[in-house]
Amino acid sequence: MLLPLFDPERVFDVCHVGVVLRAVLGVQGLLALGLALASRDLATWMQSMASGTVVTMSAVLAWLLLVCSARRQLARLPPIWQWLLLMSLGALCALLGWELLSLASDEPSSAFRVLSIGLAGAATAGQLLAWLKQRERAQRPADAMAKLVELQARIRPHFLFNTLNSAIALVRLDPQKAEGLLEDLSELFRVALADATAVVSLDAEIELARRYLDIEQVRFGERLRIHWRLDPAAGAAKVPPLLLQPLVENAVRHGVEPNEAGGEVEISTRRLGSEVEICVLNTVGLPAQTSGHGLALRNVRQRLRLMHDVAARFELNREPTRFSVRIVLPR
Repeated sequence: MLLPLFDPERVFDVCHVGVVLRAVLGVQGLLALGLALASRDLATWMQSMASGTVVTMSAVLAWLLLVCSARRQLARLPPIWQWLLLMSLGALCALLGWELLSLASDEPSSAFRVLSIGLAGAATAGQLLAWLKQRERAQRPADAMAKLVELQARIRPHFLFNTLNSAIALVRLDPQKAEGLLEDLSELFRVALADATAVVSLDAEIELARRYLDIEQVRFGERLRIHWRLDPAAGAAKVPPLLLQPLVENAVRHGVEPNEAGGEVEISTRRLGSEVEICVLNTVGLPAQTSGHGLALRNVRQRLRLMHDVAARFELNREPTRFSVRIVLPR
């Protein structure tokens, strides 16, 4: 089932390492610049930074944690209420950070100081919210372009020609098998032309890869040897559509097609705590008749980065007798 990729809830899904790191570094950078303007020398600046960091770090981390915990409820609010609520939450977190500093020091708590800290917290929260919304909007055209590149790279004329030829050859010998092959081809095209703004489960991607490999099995017969090693606990992970199919197509094109003896393709999934690992491996023999340009691999890497930022890892491993792609992403 396709789900909206640009779900409003994703704006507030801030409990990823990349988002937290950028938010903390951004706020600390602003603090450092502001205190530098008000400090007369380096020693004063460092002392002020030490005190200010207690407030900003505790406030930012508390704000991110609360936003992440309430992301479903926040996504359902009208935009004006999102701004008011999160800016008020920013002011409250900043004041709590100030109270934490006051417990460990003798910093005076005048009305002006409390008001300025509350306003600074609200303004910082507003900047963070604006960044999160802009970050989500910025993903849309990039993902659409990635989808277009993927579509152009994936649906090659020779693939369609070979698949239809396989179906024609089967019509007289095995009509039922020919019908199944055409159904698989129809499903591949349906997904390829579906809404680009969607996410799918890993189970759905596995099913699509099976259909593609079923088509290629008709074409290559015993030359294509497929091994599945699937962990049912990993199937619910959310991934961009057409994540797995280009990888298995590459494996067939470069590991099986150019070799008379064919080759092996292995697809495995594993749940590793709060992460899911996906591996596609193929044996290597002769080089492919036409060299690829790496479009599919770059496309997969880009879409993973857009969806999961630095929380996802994409690794290639080239060995003399085999080539593998390993993806690790949040569950």
